[in-house]
Amino acid sequence: MPAMPLRLSEPKPTTTARVAPLAKLPVFWSLGEKQAVVAGGSDGAAWKAELLAACGAEVHVYCAEEELGDAMRALIDETAVRSIIHHHHAWHPGIFTGKALALADCETQEEAQAFHDAARAAGVPVNVIDKPDFCQFQFGSIVNRSPVVVAISTDGAAPILAQAIRRRIETLLPPALKSWAELAQALRERANTLLTTPQSRRNFWERFVDRAFAGNRPPEESDGQSLLADAERLAVDQTHGHVTLVGAGPGDAELLTLKAVRALQSADAILFDDLVSAEVLELARREAKRMLVGKRGGRESCRQEDINDTMLALAKAGKRVVRLKSGDPMIFGRAGEEIAFLERHGISCDVVPGITAASAMAASLGVSLTHRDRAQAVRFVTGHARSGDLPADLDWRNLADPKTTTVFYMGGRTAGKIRSRLLDAGMAPDLPVVVASSVTRSSQRSWAGCLNDLERGISEIGYENPVLIGIGPVFQACRRNTDRSDLPAPAHAGRV
Repeated sequence: MPAMPLRLSEPKPTTTARVAPLAKLPVFWSLGEKQAVVAGGSDGAAWKAELLAACGAEVHVYCAEEELGDAMRALIDETAVRSIIHHHHAWHPGIFTGKALALADCETQEEAQAFHDAARAAGVPVNVIDKPDFCQFQFGSIVNRSPVVVAISTDGAAPILAQAIRRRIETLLPPALKSWAELAQALRERANTLLTTPQSRRNFWERFVDRAFAGNRPPEESDGQSLLADAERLAVDQTHGHVTLVGAGPGDAELLTLKAVRALQSADAILFDDLVSAEVLELARREAKRMLVGKRGGRESCRQEDINDTMLALAKAGKRVVRLKSGDPMIFGRAGEEIAFLERHGISCDVVPGITAASAMAASLGVSLTHRDRAQAVRFVTGHARSGDLPADLDWRNLADPKTTTVFYMGGRTAGKIRSRLLDAGMAPDLPVVVASSVTRSSQRSWAGCLNDLERGISEIGYENPVLIGIGPVFQACRRNTDRSDLPAPAHAGRV
């Protein structure tokens, strides 16, 4: 295996605890074939009784008939032959013997105190609904894809926040995940028998996860057969990993795709560009090795050959490698060169697209790049060749077409030449132009003016950070709407 030429960026020494303080210990508790107490007949008690029954517990409800609410009465009627048993009287201290947990909905502090003390005396964990002083444990907000179960707790501080988090997680976990988790249970013993090393097992289960999240569909019989065939291949050849080229977008971590987050969470090693934000890296798997590989225009960078060799060495060691690029890997990201290199060496790879900077700029400015009244096409053009100058083979007469929105990437240092070439090719000097840097980040800056003033715009925005130059009639709104703080000012007003 060739030596890896890049140095790993190891964590700095720290004196902080590896596990931050927890308000509560999250525990998943098996209640199958156990008994639980629920005191009270309110709707809240009914919900908790139904939850306990769903976990396999035999639930004993203590409540006088006349005090049963509609929800509890319906629950008892529906489950009379199953696992909820109604006792037609109030609770008393003798009911706790042999019970796994106790729960009550008490109207008064005195009753809550009495129930709590009686349960504690019997050695039974206790929870009194909406009275945290009498709770040894709490119920989180639940996302149910059993056997996949997610619970969220805010330690009682903000239940509405927990519900909002649950709603977000619900959108991330397809309903079909339940069936995939059941398939995982069925495959685990066979797969673990075939795969004898931790790395091969990890590779297998990462492939399983990729397939489970590939589409919102339940697994078919062929999925199980194909996955076992993968396990058999991995058992024979455990030396080849996989490379995923991931688009990190322009910087805002919330613009990452779900697939990009999953790739970061499953990576063994991440080779990231200098422009990738810390917020994006924060979403990566904690155990992943992180390698800064530069790749920033106008600054010292790692050689592409070194990056290629490092990806190859890691993949041949059986690692799952993420090549993390700012924006979209397939737009001025040299992805084609890396894909061809990996294919030549027999390493499998795939690509996760990202939001390219031009799209993010348009969104932040409220501009449609293909507004049907002003532009019939959009094109992205590099303003930076390997030599550091403009590319020699650009068709400037074609680029001067005002009916096409043009966005120059990496054109900060060549802005003066871009202006001159477009004017020479016949583009109107008063055509609207925007210059934006650090798009979507807290340091984003924008300027709006006309082509003739482009150099002035660059001088105000600077080009130490990544710069985009947008040219075309669609940017006229940026010059008009000077009263909006989120849009750039006109040419005479300078930067925002």
